[in-house]
Amino acid sequence: MDLNTVESVLRPRGRADLPRWQPGDAWLAGGTWLFSEPQAGLTRLVDLTGLGWRDAEISDQGLSLAATCTIAALDRLDLPPDWAAAPLVGQCCRALLGSFKIRTVATVGGNLCMALPAGPMIALAAALDGSCLIWTPEGGQRCLPALALVRGPQETALDPGEILRGIDLPAAALRRRTAFRRTSLSPNGRSGALLIGTLDPGGAFALTVTASVRRPVRLALGAIPGEAALRGALAAAIPPGLWYDDVHGAPDWRAHVTRLLAEEIRVELGEALR
Repeated sequence: MDLNTVESVLRPRGRADLPRWQPGDAWLAGGTWLFSEPQAGLTRLVDLTGLGWRDAEISDQGLSLAATCTIAALDRLDLPPDWAAAPLVGQCCRALLGSFKIRTVATVGGNLCMALPAGPMIALAAALDGSCLIWTPEGGQRCLPALALVRGPQETALDPGEILRGIDLPAAALRRRTAFRRTSLSPNGRSGALLIGTLDPGGAFALTVTASVRRPVRLALGAIPGEAALRGALAAAIPPGLWYDDVHGAPDWRAHVTRLLAEEIRVELGEALR
């Protein structure tokens, strides 16, 4: 898509080079959404890829991802063998609706900041206790749980001019056993429901619901519940108005498949304890 209202493109090399934010600006990373449709009122692009952030760092503390890390680069990471959640990373990367060409340029941070309900990087970060490092326009920074970053469809907790710098996934979360479920209305369609269950070595169970809801929902249930208890917890955590409604799935269908997938996850992780 030609963005014919853009008057300038900046490529800063360091934080000191970042321009003062002004109406009509947009941060540019992969640009897979930015260049996919008209952007009325956009006059300046600020390309963050020139800042040279390292894609990923693996340490005893966990996995640190730059917001500009591409989804393809994340999928290629060789993660430590004791990180039981490692397969979940690839599952979420491949849940992105798009070809390998899209995954090569689409970024982890961009997927989070777009705040689309079906964003698989949102699901990954929310399920694994992700923490977002945010640069503020005044030169400071703040941290925010990934679960709190997304407030609704294309709505985030970022203030104008703020930049998502990176996402940290703690080692403790990466050592949890995981179960992944996803469904859509068509074989290659956008996610209608994407659920992730986690089970830590102590037996604590959590369920993260995305795509079928307007914002990510995480249920920390302490231990694997019974079927009825899980259904009750879902009903309490997701009121009728929170189910998402668009061409990729009606709310009643999304609620139905969410309950089915949640039960599959409960059974799978319950069997892991036997």
